[in-house]
Amino acid sequence: MLPAQRRQRILQAVRSGSAHVSELAGTFGVSEMTVRRDLRTLEREGKLERVHGGAINATDERPFEEIEVERFMAKDRIGAAAAALVQDGQTIMVDIGTTTLQLARHLHGRDITVVTTSLAVYEELVGDDAIQLILPGGLVRRNYRSLVGVIAEDSLRQLKADVAFLGTSGVDAELGVWDTTMVEVPIKRAMIAAADSAVLLADAAKFSMGAVVRVCGAREIDHIVTDAQPPAAHAASITEAGIEVTVA
Repeated sequence: MLPAQRRQRILQAVRSGSAHVSELAGTFGVSEMTVRRDLRTLEREGKLERVHGGAINATDERPFEEIEVERFMAKDRIGAAAAALVQDGQTIMVDIGTTTLQLARHLHGRDITVVTTSLAVYEELVGDDAIQLILPGGLVRRNYRSLVGVIAEDSLRQLKADVAFLGTSGVDAELGVWDTTMVEVPIKRAMIAAADSAVLLADAAKFSMGAVVRVCGAREIDHIVTDAQPPAAHAASITEAGIEVTVA
């Protein structure tokens, strides 16, 4: 198989979700070094995004700025309500996402520590001297303005927080929290593990949206902040899990 043909096949594999170097090497009968060279070539051409151990499709996600304006008023209300849960002196972790960004915009002037892997949240808070801001290292995902990968995961494991504020792509009827991007899931899980409690920020639309990868179940979530009462299909799971709900 010619290198150009192999790269096209690799791109097709990545577009089906994400792909690891070792899996690609086995599929095409080449060395991992050859696969890495192919991935570098495809990344330079803007066809995929390399991440630790593999690659993801660079064209799957819509730009952050485009998503940010959707349901903006609902996200802003959720952000304000979530900010009201934060107590002075606390350390909080703020996930990536357009709703968590609204949370950050309501935190200005607070005597708190904020740990975030969101470059958008960092840019919002970096000029606020009242807030101690911690930005873990990691691989930059430019399209969604986030930090991912083993460096970011390891950094979060060395930290402890009072509350983790999480975004989501979808919430199922059993209160499983889902995400559309595989590479972000380990970061979310690391935040949940590092925090004493987890607060999920989810506008009403998220309760009817699907996603690809399960982040966690109801047992890992302590509080949901949303802009409307969750659907009846979710009510039993919320009650059973003892999750507090704030409707902004």
